[in-house]
Amino acid sequence: MLTFKIRHLAVLSLSALLIAAGCGSNDSPTGNAAATNAGGNANTAAADTGAAPADKLDIKVSFYPMYEFTRHVAGDLADVELLVPAGVEPHDWEPTAQDMARITDADMLIYNGAGMESWTAQVLDSASGSKLIAVEASKGLEIMESTEGEEAGHDHEHAEEAHGTDDHDHEQAEEAHSTDDHDHEHAGEAHGTADHDHEHAGEAHGTDDHDHEHAEEAHGTDDHDHAEAGHTHDHGGLDPHVWLAPSLAIQEVRTIEAALSAAAPAHAAAFKTNADSYIAELEQLDKDFKDGLANTKRKDFITQHAAFGYLAKEYGLTQVPIAGLSPEQEPSAAQMAEIVEFAKANDVKTIFFETLVSSSVAETIAQEIGAKTAVLNPIEGLTDEERSSNMDYISVMRQNLEALKIALNE
Repeated sequence: MLTFKIRHLAVLSLSALLIAAGCGSNDSPTGNAAATNAGGNANTAAADTGAAPADKLDIKVSFYPMYEFTRHVAGDLADVELLVPAGVEPHDWEPTAQDMARITDADMLIYNGAGMESWTAQVLDSASGSKLIAVEASKGLEIMESTEGEEAGHDHEHAEEAHGTDDHDHEQAEEAHSTDDHDHEHAGEAHGTADHDHEHAGEAHGTDDHDHEHAEEAHGTDDHDHAEAGHTHDHGGLDPHVWLAPSLAIQEVRTIEAALSAAAPAHAAAFKTNADSYIAELEQLDKDFKDGLANTKRKDFITQHAAFGYLAKEYGLTQVPIAGLSPEQEPSAAQMAEIVEFAKANDVKTIFFETLVSSSVAETIAQEIGAKTAVLNPIEGLTDEERSSNMDYISVMRQNLEALKIALNE
């Protein structure tokens, strides 16, 4: 009888252990769509550290590309909130008092930088002394310089010179945006190095004052930044549209990954797994752009907004912008005449415009020369139609690739 009781207790104890082990295996967070490819790795990282949903990072991101890149890296280990509403041109957006409070209360603000978000200086000043970590995704990249109002004519001249051979075209595209060495030097001065940014992300998580000091260093003085934060939407002489070159988007994703890993070291392995998975898709996209644009009949394209300088440089093309970097900038009569002359002389059959802003200028030029218009999307935000079609950065970029291939082979 005693033997039976002992055996019975042993069986019950073993069953209890098995049940407890089974319950423990389900304590890790489940993956969502953004972390699908991370699979068990993200869950294992959370389970090993005993992470709970309350440990999620609260991340605010400036506009759509930053949201897309961040959510793929963070997976279900962070709550990622987009600040600029869908369908709103980010150049026109300014944070409200309520937005400022939400940003200040967050763990992290991720933005593109390079003059894209003129309001960041005000936000960082308001967040002084808070836990907020500011992450500039373009930091460490070679930022191209461009002067509003002068760039259009300058680029048109180079496009005309470059219309001959492909090699000469690529050289002129590089000249139109300054040299690589000068760009790299400027990127180092204006944004610091990527390594220092990543180091700061870790230090800032522990020391609020140091984080804010670094943010001020990265963006210049408060007075200078507040001057840029007016309603002219000036990019400060810089071209911020780095995300439109997939090869540079990859580097922004890595910067975001490093910042998240510094802020939540326990989840660094999961963040790396998520980033690696997304970057594999971006690398394929980059390859498709290189292959698809390598042997086109022409290398120049006319676009309403000078947003595609990085894309043009990466793939040996020449952007011929109707106006400057700000999408709302209206071209002068002289610039319009110059574009029409260039289009007629080079038999341009497509004038590109973009979503979120009026296409009237592009349509006027197209009617003047008997050309058609088409969309070349700067992906500064998704339209309602794009959202309802479940489109994202990669699918929109593939539409851009197809549009370019058609226009450059006409």
